[in-house]
Amino acid sequence: MIDDLKGQAVLVTGASTGIGAAAAKAFAAHGARVAVHYNSSRAEADQVVADIRAAGGEAIVLQGDVTSSAACHDIVNRAAEAFGRLDVLVNNAGGLVQRVPIEQMSDEMFDKVLHLNVRSALTCIAAAVPHMRKAGGGRVINVTSVAARHGGGPGAVLYAGSKGMVSTMTRGLAKELVKDNIRVNAVAPGVIYTPFHDRYSTPQMLDAFKATIPMNRIGDSDECVGAFLYLASNQMSSYVTGQILEVNGGQYMP
Repeated sequence: MIDDLKGQAVLVTGASTGIGAAAAKAFAAHGARVAVHYNSSRAEADQVVADIRAAGGEAIVLQGDVTSSAACHDIVNRAAEAFGRLDVLVNNAGGLVQRVPIEQMSDEMFDKVLHLNVRSALTCIAAAVPHMRKAGGGRVINVTSVAARHGGGPGAVLYAGSKGMVSTMTRGLAKELVKDNIRVNAVAPGVIYTPFHDRYSTPQMLDAFKATIPMNRIGDSDECVGAFLYLASNQMSSYVTGQILEVNGGQYMP
C-alpha cells in the first residue's frame, strides 16, 4: 500500500478500457478516490467503477468528449466538486484515429488527432491547476508513447507527432507549474495490448512490433500501473518532475 495515495482525489481520463482502466483500479486499490472518465464506452466505464466498489474502493463515472474544450473543463470541475478537491490528473484519453499515409492526410484528420491527443491534455491541465493550487499542490501525469521517440508505425506519423508534443509540453509545464507545488510527468507506454491495437493494428503488425522488443512480447496494461502510482506519490517521487517514464520492454532505451 502506498500510504500517501489514500484519500487522494484522482481523475483518469479515458479510463473505461486498457491502460486507463488499469490505472484507475490501481489508484483505488491504494485508497484513492477515483473519477473514471469515458466518452462512448459507458458499459465498460460502469464496469470499472463496479469493480472498484466491489473491492471496497470509491469511484464515480464521468462522461465527456475531450475534443471539446468546454467538456474538458466540465469533466475536471465535476471531479473536483465530487471529491471536494483534485490531487492527481492522469491525461490518458487519446488515440490514433486512423492510420493514413502522409499524402492522404487532411486538415480534418490533423485537427482530430491534435485536438484529441494534445489540446485535450492541455485544456484538462488548465482546468485542473486552480483546483490543485487550492489543495496546496498536485500531480499531473500525461500519457505519451514510444511513438514520440521513434516516429510511430505505418500510417501513424501524425499520432507520433502529437505524442511528441505531449512529451515536450510535459517538460515545459513542469517548469511552469513547479512554483505551485504541481509536479508534471509522463508515462510513455510501448506496445501494450489494449483495444487500441484491436482497432488500429493487424496481427501482422503486432508480430512486427514484437520483433523489435528485447523482451520478445507485447506488454499488458497492468504492467503500466506502477509508473502511474510512482509518479502520483509524493512519498515515492517528490523530487521527480518533467520526466518521461518509458514502459516498453526495452524497445526504446533513451
